[in-house]
Amino acid sequence: MRTNYWLLAAIAILVLVAAWIDLPDNPGVHFQLGPVSVNQDIKVHEGLDLRGGVQVTLAADVPAGTVVSSDTMQAARTIVENRINGLGVSEPLIQLQQETNRILVELPGVTNPEEAIASLKGTGLLEFVDTGSTSFPDGAVITTSLGGPAPGQTASQTPTAGTPAATSPATPGASAAPPATSTPSATSTPSATVTPTPGSTPTAGGTPAAGSVATPGANATPQVSPTPQAGQPQVYQTILTGKDLKSASAGVDQYGKPEINFSLTDEGAKKMAEYSSTHVGKYLTITMDKVVLSSPVIQTPITQGDGRITGTFTLQQVQSIVLQLKYGSLPVPLKVVENRTVGPTLGEDSVNKSLLAGAIGLSIVAFFMIAYYRFPGFIAVLVLVAYSAIVFALFKTIPVTLTLAGIAGFILSIGMAVDANILIFERTKEELRAGKTVGAAIEAGFNRAWTSIRDSNVSTIITCAILFWFGLTFGASVIRGFALTLAIGVVVSMFTAIVVTRTVLRFLHRWFSSSPTLSQRWRELWIWQH
Repeated sequence: MRTNYWLLAAIAILVLVAAWIDLPDNPGVHFQLGPVSVNQDIKVHEGLDLRGGVQVTLAADVPAGTVVSSDTMQAARTIVENRINGLGVSEPLIQLQQETNRILVELPGVTNPEEAIASLKGTGLLEFVDTGSTSFPDGAVITTSLGGPAPGQTASQTPTAGTPAATSPATPGASAAPPATSTPSATSTPSATVTPTPGSTPTAGGTPAAGSVATPGANATPQVSPTPQAGQPQVYQTILTGKDLKSASAGVDQYGKPEINFSLTDEGAKKMAEYSSTHVGKYLTITMDKVVLSSPVIQTPITQGDGRITGTFTLQQVQSIVLQLKYGSLPVPLKVVENRTVGPTLGEDSVNKSLLAGAIGLSIVAFFMIAYYRFPGFIAVLVLVAYSAIVFALFKTIPVTLTLAGIAGFILSIGMAVDANILIFERTKEELRAGKTVGAAIEAGFNRAWTSIRDSNVSTIITCAILFWFGLTFGASVIRGFALTLAIGVVVSMFTAIVVTRTVLRFLHRWFSSSPTLSQRWRELWIWQH
């Protein structure tokens, strides 16, 4: 019996935690304990039909008559999905339409459509280019040794350049203030530097020479070499490509400013060591499809394959660059066929009416349970409230993106949770009519009802798995959302019916059995209608 008390206490704690998670203005979990830092927001994730967002249709940008294999498009879809995950969009829809070589992307809750689309459509030819003493502004288009700009793009002829101001090279862990730079003009790019990550020790190439930071100036004269022929764009040598990059991530430097951390493959590290050891103070411009992402200057040789790009970046700029560095190798170029911002199709008024209808339905079920089963029915309603709190808390913490179909699956699982309690109560009353005591009848009722509850719920879970697979395979997110919420609800309903209801009834039986009067009353509460 002591086990039953501990179990009841654990259930109470679980319900209280679920109720806290379900609070509309939940503050989330934010704390730091030594090296462990947790920053987790707890909120309802609404789908495209409830919240709105962006809907983009991407198509393979290939010449007419070119056949794109299904494997190629599937690989493109996977990379697009990785890019979306990097954007932090929850439960997006990425549907591959193989008949037309198109990818349908729905991004719920996106507030910056242009940034999201720019991160999706690039083919992702990533290059680290030697531009010598020339710094290019972000967005400039250049010609590299691997080719020129795409059709429709024009190579920039007026890069931002200047005479670099000599400074001491960045020393990892140094406490000195960062070098001061002049404020760039409206058309210039923020100054940036590339250095080894803290802890890496330059070896090959000797003692690093003094690094420099680009200071954009309006009257600066570009320094390019060699001089291109008249009418021809300057061609810059590509040092590394995306295949030489192992990983990239956003971080902050010792002054709390955003920076980009990167790691190279073994082959890439060898190329970088050879190049950076002889090009300290020169610009290593990073481009994606010939478009400049950043133009940092090499401060010290990078010989260990790990480096960082620092400068006057914003956090959004760093995240955007990292996203393209990590997921930049699309096997086929993509173009935007259609782009539209989708408003909530249901509207706030329709959502409120749906919630009202759900509340009315739940109230009718509660009325029936209490009217027909009296006190046991009242216990079932309390357990049903606990069930709803636990399921909704799971939706917020997993998280599950709620659409109208998902809400329908949740409401359906509530009905199934009530069904389990009805089976238990009816079996218990049958045992009472056979002459058993209330305690024995409750245990026998649960044991006899368990097989029916198990078989029906397992059948439902199998159906949900089939529906989820169907939705995942054919891009039917509505079906997938319905199957997921229904499956979660069914699993939790089995727990609440068999564990929570049973524990509560066992506790009440022990309390009612403390005196003959209460014991008789307890029996009458079960068989009053007969």
